[in-house]
Amino acid sequence: MYAAATGMAAQQTQLEIVADNLANADVAGFKGAAATFTEVRAGAIGLGTTVLGRHALFAQGKLTRSGGAFDLAIDGAGFFVVERGRATAYTRNGEFARQADGSLRNAAGWNLAGVRIPADALAARVERDGRVVIDTAQQRNRPLAQLRLAAFAAPEGLRPLGATLFAQSEASGPVRLFAPGGRDGPAIAFGMLERSNVSIVEAMMQILGAQRAYEANAKGIQAADEMLRIANNLHRS
Repeated sequence: MYAAATGMAAQQTQLEIVADNLANADVAGFKGAAATFTEVRAGAIGLGTTVLGRHALFAQGKLTRSGGAFDLAIDGAGFFVVERGRATAYTRNGEFARQADGSLRNAAGWNLAGVRIPADALAARVERDGRVVIDTAQQRNRPLAQLRLAAFAAPEGLRPLGATLFAQSEASGPVRLFAPGGRDGPAIAFGMLERSNVSIVEAMMQILGAQRAYEANAKGIQAADEMLRIANNLHRS
């Protein structure tokens, strides 16, 4: 009965994670999550299963052309570095908009680190290698800043702060900043966004599998309960 109950709890967790993935399937830069399970044992006897935790899956999402004037996407591994006050976070969502002070800010209020567009800029863009260049009335292709991306030895260990934001953790290891555009390395795609890496078809299949496993475990509890009822009646008689 305990083994079946832990199986039901594990499948409930799986359903919650898949449902969250589906809810954010249209969010730019969102990374689907998966749960890790382990067996509960007492010596050689298996007693059920338990959830070790959940982690993001950082597979590349599809890059699509967007209508935002300052939208960015990373073609390859890495994260944008964003700041809010003294806090620093990392994201794959490059949906930024220019503010009155020249900063590039996302919908959650985080600014892209190291980039501030001056008021006299008539146009601005980011090259594949992360160079930020602007056009002014006096000069075209004027270099402004160098955008750097963040990398981690174990990105799956990053601590989630929301749908698309992550924070460094002990499990992820320290951050390493690098310039994109190297040979066979990540590059910046200006005017594009990375879509979610959640596959709706795959998520629906996961839901069906979890529901069937949940029902099977529920039947196991019902069978164990019936056996206990019969044993109790035999004892009374």
